[in-house]
Amino acid sequence: MNKVYLVEDEEIIARQISIHLKNWQMDVKVVEDFRNIDKEIREFDPDLILLDINLPCYNGFYWCGEIRKFSKVPIVFLSSANENMNIIMAMNMGGDDFISKPFEMDVLTAKIQAMLRRAYNMDLAKKSLECQGVELNLDDTSVTVNGKRIDLSKNEFLIIKTLFEKQGRVVSREEIMERLWGNDEFVDDNTLTVNITRIRKKFEAEGKHDLIKTKRGMGYIVGEAE
Repeated sequence: MNKVYLVEDEEIIARQISIHLKNWQMDVKVVEDFRNIDKEIREFDPDLILLDINLPCYNGFYWCGEIRKFSKVPIVFLSSANENMNIIMAMNMGGDDFISKPFEMDVLTAKIQAMLRRAYNMDLAKKSLECQGVELNLDDTSVTVNGKRIDLSKNEFLIIKTLFEKQGRVVSREEIMERLWGNDEFVDDNTLTVNITRIRKKFEAEGKHDLIKTKRGMGYIVGEAE
């Protein structure tokens, strides 16, 4: 199910879009705090963002620039301010498409689906992820280190996949635990530590030391620039 984050100040329009996209089996989150849009995006981790230009506090151009500092997620602008200069500004700030209001819901859906295909087909075609000479094989949940295949448990695979997908960035323990166990509040925090330790031992046995680095009080990171 694709996740869409909707930044729209007009409540009626936001509700209409949300209901329509949910009918197309999309998980839609409508902005709740216009002052902390970047925080909500980090927490929701959407596949696509619908962003209006005229917003409270800061406009859509500002938020597009802020989002591009930490994410490459596709951004589609929705706005009645469809002058050429606004469209050019939206693209220059990092937007991927611009849909003028008013629009037909079916047209919006078609554009979203096309954008998702363009953005993620390349990733779906990938068979592996690589970081510092370690290759994660997506087909058989194993890693290859120095030409040697190492089998992983389901949790070990998901941990490495999460870190490799966001290499160069710190991933919090909470984010990893959410990826592995959902919203289960009863999971022992020590379980994650045990899994990380097990992964590190497997890498160290093949001469790969410090691939997964701990950022105290923050989380873990791979592929950190020296």
